[in-house]
Order: sequence, then structure tokens, then C-alpha cells
Amino acid sequence: MEEFYTSGHRTCQGCESALVMRDFAKASGPRTVVTGATGCMYVANTSYMTTPWVVPWMHTQLGGGGASAVGMAAGLKALMRKGKIPQEKINVINFSGDLGGGDMGLGGISGAMQTDYDMLIIIYDNESAANTDIQATNMTPWGAQTTFTPTGSKKRIMHEKWKKNLAPMIAIGHPNCKYVATACATFPPMDYMNKVKKALSVGGPTLIHTMDPCPKGWDYHPRYSGDLGQLAIKTGIFPLYEIIKGEVVYTYDARKTKRVPVREYLEKQGRFSHFIDSDFEFVQSKVDEMWNDWEIPGVAPIKGWLSVRQ
Repeated sequence: MEEFYTSGHRTCQGCESALVMRDFAKASGPRTVVTGATGCMYVANTSYMTTPWVVPWMHTQLGGGGASAVGMAAGLKALMRKGKIPQEKINVINFSGDLGGGDMGLGGISGAMQTDYDMLIIIYDNESAANTDIQATNMTPWGAQTTFTPTGSKKRIMHEKWKKNLAPMIAIGHPNCKYVATACATFPPMDYMNKVKKALSVGGPTLIHTMDPCPKGWDYHPRYSGDLGQLAIKTGIFPLYEIIKGEVVYTYDARKTKRVPVREYLEKQGRFSHFIDSDFEFVQSKVDEMWNDWEIPGVAPIKGWLSVRQ
């Protein structure tokens, strides 16, 4: 398969977000245009006079992911209508980080989800603002150390918020959106690339939220990025599913397998090195509640317009 995100980037060793970029570029192919909001994947991929992007790429502001994708899709449609470019399918993809897409840019992405334009927005989530030295965002997990939330002798747990549940928020709040999914670039194999292809083929605005282990921000050896991504799925802490026209399809059903204890996932990361037994137990209880007690396990705690395929 041809590469459209290639050498020339300067991401950290073991960077899972770089794999997210590489794989969506592979899956979407050469007739693709990309916008990237400010974030680590913008900073690392566009050092002076270098870029790994083979397909056309445009930088947009931190919270501008949704608006830039709408503008790009609308511009292409206008050019085709006026006969300036041939009528053909051109994929429009925006990638935004958890700060740019899940926090600051959420309003713009919500607006994009209410349009009729064909586009895919990918939220690459390394659970911090990584390009400005690992600050906490609303996607940072409970208890994690960041530069904004260091542990201390007076207060051990500084980040006391549970992670924002982004993908269901988009799916439930935007019933016209035909496809929302969560994914991990390394597990299960090919799952993420298949989801990119589905999102681009279903029509209209779509969204994929990826879980991206980050050696620098999560404080682990770069060789373990793949292992941590897999553990995030197998512990159930990051549910893996698609929501296709309102129907939830689990692509790794943590209800049907023996879930790995979350401790095995958390203990491998330096950002949780201050955890004591009660902290591990608290996180495990929240994950168990999500899978055992929620109306739609791992997706939504309350019943809405979604249903589960039996």
C-alpha cells in the first residue's frame, strides 16, 4: 500500500499519533486533502522546510478543526460545480488533538457535524496538551500527573475529573451524523484503517476518536506504545465501538471477554506512579460500572436514541 505520510516528521520515538496519521493517509489514498489543527502533530510534522505529508495539507488554528474541514469541503464542492476541477470524490479529513478537538474546538466540530458535507474528523487523543509540555486537558484521565497536575505531599491526586466521553457526545448530540467510532492504531490489527474507510464511504460528516499512547506524556519506554494501546482496550478503560446510523457495534466487546485488571495498564505508566491501592481500586470500580451498569455499556450511561445490535 502506498505511503502518503512518510519520512520527514519529527515526532518522538514510539509516537502512536504518528501512526494514526500514517494509517489514515494510507486508508484514504491520494485523492485526499487534510487540515491539521495546532497540536503536537502540527508542530512535529511541519518543521521548517520539511513535511511528511505527500497529500495536500493545511494548518489551521487550535480550535479551528471543524470550521476548516467545512470550508475545505465547501470549496471543493463549489469548484466542481463551476467546472474548475473535475467531478470526483476527494476525501476531506481534519485531525485535531484532544485539546484542539475535544475541548477548544468542540463547538466548531459540532457545527461541522450538522452540515451535509462529506468529511472525516479524527480526534487523536494522547490525553494531554503534548506540544506545550504535557498540560492536562478534559481528556486527561483521573489522577494522571501532568505539568498542570503534579502530585505533592499535601495533595496526592491533583486531577480529579473523569475523562470526557467524547465519541458518544458527538453521536447522541448529532443524530444526522451517520458514523462515529473509537479506535486504536495498533489494536486490533487493521481495525482503525477499516474504520477510516467506512467513515469516508458512508457520506456526510463523520468522526473517529483514537486512543494514542504517548511515551513522553505518559512516561514509559517507547517500545511499549503498542502494548499500552492494547491494554487500554483489553482492560475496558477505552471502549472500542462503531455507531453506524444510531446502532452501536462493539469492535472489541469487553463484556464477552475477561477484562485485564486496569492496574496492569496503569502501573506501566510513570504518570500514575503515585497511585496507591485505593486509587487503582477506584479506577477499576469506575471501569466496572461503565461495563456492568451503564444503559449502553462503555458508551452511554443513560438511554437515548441509540440501540445495541444483538
